Amino acid sequence: MKVFKALLLLFAFLIWSPMMSQSSAQTNLYNMSYLFFGSPTSYLDQVNQTKGSLQVVSPNYFDILPDGSLSVTWKLQTSFITKMHNKGIKVVPFLANHWDMEAGINGLIKREQLAKDIAAAIEKYNLDGVDVDIEGVGSTYRDAHTDFIRLLRSYIPKHKDVSVAVAANPNDWKTGWHGLYDYKALSTYANYLMIMAYDESWESPESPIGPVSSISFAERSIQYAINQGVPKSKIVYGIPFYGRLWKLNGPTLENKQITGMGITSERITELLSKFNGQQTYDEITESASASFTIPKGQSFFIGTTKLTEGPYVIWSENERSLKAKLRLPKKYGIKGTGSWSLYLENPKMWDYYSLWLNGLYFRDVSSGYWAEPSIHYVSQAGWMVGKTSTTFAIDSTLTRAEGAVIIIRALGYDNYKPQTFKFNDVKGHWAQHEIETARELGFLHGKKENQFGPGDPLTREQLTRILFNIFSYPIAKTDNSPFPDLDPGRWSYESIVAVYQQGYIGGFKDGTFRPTAHSTRAQMAEFMYRMRDDILKIQK
Repeated sequence: MKVFKALLLLFAFLIWSPMMSQSSAQTNLYNMSYLFFGSPTSYLDQVNQTKGSLQVVSPNYFDILPDGSLSVTWKLQTSFITKMHNKGIKVVPFLANHWDMEAGINGLIKREQLAKDIAAAIEKYNLDGVDVDIEGVGSTYRDAHTDFIRLLRSYIPKHKDVSVAVAANPNDWKTGWHGLYDYKALSTYANYLMIMAYDESWESPESPIGPVSSISFAERSIQYAINQGVPKSKIVYGIPFYGRLWKLNGPTLENKQITGMGITSERITELLSKFNGQQTYDEITESASASFTIPKGQSFFIGTTKLTEGPYVIWSENERSLKAKLRLPKKYGIKGTGSWSLYLENPKMWDYYSLWLNGLYFRDVSSGYWAEPSIHYVSQAGWMVGKTSTTFAIDSTLTRAEGAVIIIRALGYDNYKPQTFKFNDVKGHWAQHEIETARELGFLHGKKENQFGPGDPLTREQLTRILFNIFSYPIAKTDNSPFPDLDPGRWSYESIVAVYQQGYIGGFKDGTFRPTAHSTRAQMAEFMYRMRDDILKIQK
């Protein structure tokens, strides 16, 4: 009987261990998010949309009043706290002065009592700690702010969290509200610092029009914390889930200036759909932007704000920019991510968030897979994307349409506008623009004059011909074909030999090239990775 039970346990382990391993990996790095928008009755739905990605939620339960005292907000619901605990999620409310300088200063002056009251509220409501988010207070109160965190740590049980939201400081600002945060000293008492690495552009006429958080802004913010001596295990990097909107030709017809207005992902989608917005991606900042024009006589409401006729621009996050940011915690070895905030995001992002945060970029690309580095490189560069947000489809046959799109993306011709459209079989096709662009630039040719065959497999010889057309590689004279199945009279012979001599493509184990064999997506990723230096040299 004991042997039988042991075999059952072993069988169960063999069945379930891959899933358990993946789940464990997904929760390896820390992930928290704030709860502020929507009614408290919507909080459970907001958390459920994250698909188990969060270890901590931080709702707005604690406010500092103008006199410096604590207010437990109306948003606190003990039933929600219980439901989170049942899910294994901590509830660590954030304490905010909401940019009220008087409240922030008085709270720090009365910090002893404030700290005691917070500790008492945590105990009363069975909360898991506090996240301190005091903003808009100058550097004069830097030491008082640090001492406040010390007091909280002394009054709150050690098994509960004390964390601090700190201003991103990529430029080592020492004055103004950025100077309030003594990163190194705060990390002595706090479980972690949550770097608010967003609002590089903000809502103000003085704000530049640009990304909410460029990749450089984000990285330099993390680097600053590390350079200040904060242990990497105490650095949480904040990601924005929202966008910002500008009206480019002055105020609305109702005399409302739109200068960096915050906007949810859902509203961005609605605006661009209604007014035929044009989306672009900035490679340097790793940020998405979109422009649109509201025609005369039309309008659109965002909350109570009425957008009226004129040109607008939005900077925001999309799947590609978020995936770029989700690489940073692994890159720098820090604790994980935070985000502002639930309700603002596109719910589809939770399909890949934990995977990318923990370096499992695609479910079907296992660690150690031969093309893993290549796939990660080309996906991050934006040259190739997954078949879905979580799968790459490594063994899928690459189509001629996919090949054209990959080439155009890699070479930077996404915004090129073809002067003519010649292929009848790509009208209305998802890749029509890229296919016609590649044809017009001389990168590829159709199967016939007016036929491209977008869904047909891209063969190995067709791919090498495309690359030969682009790069015009020289051919060293050779008396014999490098492959037994490649005849010197074949139409693709020169292009195959040229690319082979560059060291970018080889044969199979039996020495053959198999020119008519279909290219797979993994092979294409490896190919592009090998050629990355040549591609980058001629990128538009």
